[in-house]
Amino acid sequence: MNAVGSRTDLMLDFLAGAGWGAAERRPLEGDASTRRYIRLHLGGRTAMLMDQPQNAETAAAPAAATPDQRRALGYNALARLAGADCGRFIATAGYLRRCGLKAPEIYAADVSRGFLVIEDLGNDLYTDILQRNGDERHLYEAAIEALVALHELPAPAQLSPEKPLFPYDEAALLAEIDLLTEWFFPLALGRAADAAETEHHRVLWRIALQHLDGGPKVFVHRDYHAQNLLWRGSLSGLARVGVIDFQDAVSGSPAYDVVSLLEDARRDVSPELGEAMTAHYLGRSRCGATAGDRAYFRASAAVLAAQRNVKIAGIFARLARRDSKPRYLAHLPRVWGYLERDLRHEVLAPVKDWYDAKVPPAARNIGANLP
Repeated sequence: MNAVGSRTDLMLDFLAGAGWGAAERRPLEGDASTRRYIRLHLGGRTAMLMDQPQNAETAAAPAAATPDQRRALGYNALARLAGADCGRFIATAGYLRRCGLKAPEIYAADVSRGFLVIEDLGNDLYTDILQRNGDERHLYEAAIEALVALHELPAPAQLSPEKPLFPYDEAALLAEIDLLTEWFFPLALGRAADAAETEHHRVLWRIALQHLDGGPKVFVHRDYHAQNLLWRGSLSGLARVGVIDFQDAVSGSPAYDVVSLLEDARRDVSPELGEAMTAHYLGRSRCGATAGDRAYFRASAAVLAAQRNVKIAGIFARLARRDSKPRYLAHLPRVWGYLERDLRHEVLAPVKDWYDAKVPPAARNIGANLP
């Protein structure tokens, strides 16, 4: 029996045991991860099958593991990613629902084999609604208000008794910026970064990240943007915004998910909308209580937006080179446009100088002519 056949048989066994064996299955379009989603239709009901094949990095490192111990376990452990751990998806969904946000219910699970049947939150991804000229400001305000509600609580130590919420620490943040020198340099510059360049890059980022020390810590979704939000406009309050793809959540700065939403790698978010929504957040959040709080938030947002965009440039280059998914390169000019704007903040001046010296405009625009 081949691997595909074996996986299909396991899926069918799971669905039969979960009461969905007779369901019609309609696969959804794939994304950048190893997961796939299949919409199930049965007797007028729908649900989503999440199929997450297991891999060598399924188990997360213990909460007390050192960066070196995490590094030995692989990139997922170092960067505090869930990998193929469906149990983390279940725990995170439960936490979000307890906070009043609309994450999917879990109907059935086989964590050891990587199958879940979860609530179907509908078809209306923010991305699709916005492409149909939906009310952009209204949708973004609702998404911001969900973050304000989530950030009323400090980050929990545990998502569930079995699953801690890991800190988004320096080791994880630096592992992500290393993706630029490891993957983007060979793609865009035609050469590998040398050891001195890689270390200088890390040193500059260590200094920049020190700005985040001592700030409040909240639940961070880590990928909070239009592709992972669903509009449920017939409902009211927080229920209007469905939230998915949250299994890599960590404990970190309140600014992170705000910039993830407002510097969306896959769609243009205008500076005007970004500023309006940042002001909307600060007007309702404890992060905007004083002028000092607001200044600290904006500096943190600049640092984290830049860090995130550096990471994304590396991830999209890796998807193109390693995974034969060149379509992601079309987003790189947008990502670099956001990054150039972020780097204008004074706390990032040394980082800006490094990129100006190392990454010329032509390299930043790689992918500009792709559809």
